[in-house]
This record gives sequence, C-alpha cells and structure tokens, in this order.
Amino acid sequence: MSVLLESSSTSAAMRRNFWAGVWRVMKRKPSRMVGVVLMAGFVFMGAFGPMFYPDPLPRDPNLITRPPSWQHWLGTDDQGRDVIALVVTGSRYVLLAALVTAVITVVVGAGIGLFAGFKRGRWDSVLMRLTDMKLTIPGLPLLLVLSTVWKFGSAVQMGLVLGLLSWGGVARAVRSQTLSLRERGFIEAARGLGLSTTHIVGKELLPSMAPYIAMNMLIAITGGVYAQVGLFFLGVLPYESNNWGQMLNTAVFRSGALTVPSALGYLLGPLLAILLLTLAIVLVVDAMDEIFNPRLREE
Repeated sequence: MSVLLESSSTSAAMRRNFWAGVWRVMKRKPSRMVGVVLMAGFVFMGAFGPMFYPDPLPRDPNLITRPPSWQHWLGTDDQGRDVIALVVTGSRYVLLAALVTAVITVVVGAGIGLFAGFKRGRWDSVLMRLTDMKLTIPGLPLLLVLSTVWKFGSAVQMGLVLGLLSWGGVARAVRSQTLSLRERGFIEAARGLGLSTTHIVGKELLPSMAPYIAMNMLIAITGGVYAQVGLFFLGVLPYESNNWGQMLNTAVFRSGALTVPSALGYLLGPLLAILLLTLAIVLVVDAMDEIFNPRLREE
C-alpha cells in the first residue's frame, strides 16, 4: 500500500514539475502564449463559428463588393455577403481537411518510419525504397489529375487524399530519429528481455518520439491548408462549399481585388486567416521544441 502511495505521489510531483516547466517556457517568450491563444481561437472558430451565422449567408444586392466599414470590417463580396462571416463559415472545411491530412500523414509516416528504423535489414530497405518512390511523385500535378476524376465533395475526402500524398517526409524523419534511439540503453534492455517488436515500438520508442511526432503533425496542418487552398484558388475543384481558397479565387478572378480597391478586403480576409494560423502553429511548435528539449531549456 505504501509503495502505491509513494508511486502516485511521485507521478503527481512529476506532473506538477512538467506543467511548471511549461509555464516557465511560456513566460520566457510571451509571444508563445499568443500562439496558444490564436490556436485555441482557430479551433473554436472551426468547431463552433459557423453556428453563429445562418446557412446560407444573407445576400444584399445593395452591398456588392463594398470596402471595409463599421458594419462590415473587411467589406463584402460580389454577392453582398460579409467577408468576416465568409472567413468564419469557410474555416470548418479548411481546418477539418487540414486536420485529417495531418493525422493521416503522421500515422502513416510515423508508423513506417518507426518500423523501418527499428527492424532495419530487409524491411528497412523495402519500406525506404517505397518512401523514396513516394517522394519522387510530384504532388501538385498528381492532385490536378485526381481533381478531374474526383470532386473532393467533403473535407474528409480532401484530407484523405492530401494525407496519402504527404507522408514520405515524415517517414524519413522518424526513421532517422528511430535509428538513433534504438541504440540507447533502455531499448537494448527491452530487446535483451525478449520483448516483442510491437511492445518495444509502441511502449518504448513511441513515447520518446511523441513530442517530435506532435510537432510534425502541427507542421503538416499548415501543409494541408496550403495544398487545398492552392487547389481551390487555381479553380481546379468545384465550389461545393465556402472555403478560403474559393474566396481567394473569387476575389482575384471575379471581383478584381488586385485592381479594384473596394474588393481588397475580400482578398485580405482569407489571407489574414492563413497568416494567423501559420503564425500560431510556428509559435506553438517553438514552445514545444523548448519544452521537450532539455538542452534548449538549460540555455
């Protein structure tokens, strides 16, 4: 009984020390806290933001492509709809597709990288040749070809395709980290005890790699946003739902935002959203790097 109480008190103390260290890292650079707040804001906007607006958004023919005003802070689009409302309602598709992209990228890439790096030998050669073949396939031309036969009607479908085309870099990076970790003493001890590969990879290697994988997942979210926004901006995908890429396409090619000053807010809305999301992820990844890297904390 006393052993259990001592173990629970030790784990509680470790948790307190961890969160105290997180707070010190955040206080050292207040901009990191800004990143966390921005990230939370985007999560809230994607999950609940569209609920605050009617579907479809109201159109006003008397407010077509108006410049920013007190009533419409970023102006209106070519149908008289508020630009901020369009950014908020379009965030769900973009963020959900980016999240699905990141999850698939990390799950597939980390799985292949962990297994190849730990097993080495024939499995490593086969899986890395497969990864090399994946990395040689040009992503954008393949997406353009796929868009002619697949309409990407939902955010999940978009994220699925982008994720399956994006795991190669993560697999390579995780494999290199695994090759370094597999020579550590605790891995050698686990192998000496005859533990299975599944146990060693899942219980020993994966927890050590979790912070690195989590940072790669956040970076993959930005890649997913850029890829889908680019496809919609190029006009190769149908406008099944409002999203930031469709807004950029309409602002530039239909509203003339590059030459018409009154339409500039329509262009700036989605651009600011993408910029702030990227900034939030960069700041959060910077904080995570210091939290989980002892050498950076000592500096």
